[in-house]
Amino acid sequence: MPKRILSGVVTSNANAQTVTVSVERRFTHPVMKKTIRKSKKYRAHDEQNAFNVGDTVQIQECAPKSKTKRWEVITA
Repeated sequence: MPKRILSGVVTSNANAQTVTVSVERRFTHPVMKKTIRKSKKYRAHDEQNAFNVGDTVQIQECAPKSKTKRWEVITA
């Protein structure tokens, strides 16, 4: 099964080798037909601590690295 790839913005890099990435998705509401923006935060593994707050990154699914990390940063 292919791994999912998401694109988002780094919102935190306070922890070692970890970044928090906010991923936004847009969809049309089924009843009101209005475009809605929803965001979700993912914690991703960043081996070299290379990314800072505000960077746009792509993250990919991976095997669990810790209790909360199931994603890894693949590119800026």
